[in-house]
Amino acid sequence: MEICWPCLLGWVTALSLLGYLLRRWWRADGDLTLLWAEWRGKKPEIGSLGDTDILIVRLDLTERSTHASATKTVLQHFGRIDVLINNGGRSQRSLFVDTSVDVYKAIMELNYLGTISLTKYVLDHMIQRKKGKIVNMSSVMGIMGAPLATGYCASKHALQGFFNSLRPELAEYPGICVTNICPGPVQSQIIQNVFTEEVSKINATVGDQSYKMSTDRCCRLTLVSLVNELKEAWISDNPYLAVCYLWQYMPTWAWWLLNRMGTRRIQNFKSGLDADISYSKK
Repeated sequence: MEICWPCLLGWVTALSLLGYLLRRWWRADGDLTLLWAEWRGKKPEIGSLGDTDILIVRLDLTERSTHASATKTVLQHFGRIDVLINNGGRSQRSLFVDTSVDVYKAIMELNYLGTISLTKYVLDHMIQRKKGKIVNMSSVMGIMGAPLATGYCASKHALQGFFNSLRPELAEYPGICVTNICPGPVQSQIIQNVFTEEVSKINATVGDQSYKMSTDRCCRLTLVSLVNELKEAWISDNPYLAVCYLWQYMPTWAWWLLNRMGTRRIQNFKSGLDADISYSKK
């Protein structure tokens, strides 16, 4: 039997290319639209800042009565607000059966109501200017679910729903852009400050956080999303990135995989380990 060498070479080339693309995708730390924007889109520009370019205003998201005056203070100093990045919030590490309902109330007050309250005051100004960017720091848990974070996931799902519904309400203001950023595990103080079974209880299990995405990389991809006006960006390593795709396109498989991941997550938690440490890259 004759071997069709050109055909064989074509198959080998195609399989090699597919393998290369799969390896690159598995090592990806953002969704395809975001990574394309980083490669071919607009680049964030960060210049030097002077003392007059920086203003620090103390703000408690749960004290909604202070949000109007805080917004006014910023406007008096700078004259305008170009970008609002909603980055305040707390995560959670506790099983629902062990957790007080007061914790869920506190999570929603901070993560959800506090965010939309501040957004409302800043958006009023942006509508007057017909220009501005609103960035909501959501989470991959705003797309999927996860055990030990039922309240946190609920607050992020609420924010996703809110901002996705707000966006078409602003269709008559094309100069106002709304972007949802969905990070996975990132190096920060989030684990030290999570809600637990009781509002006043401090998390005693922190563990090694070095395997998570660096804060600098997450910030860089957030800025890329902002300047390219992406509506949503997933910023995460695998397997969370893969679960996001599954949740979008093959939810039955996603539920199966999440059950397996969730079981290990709970085992880690009960053993006093970081809940996500089993998924760190080697």
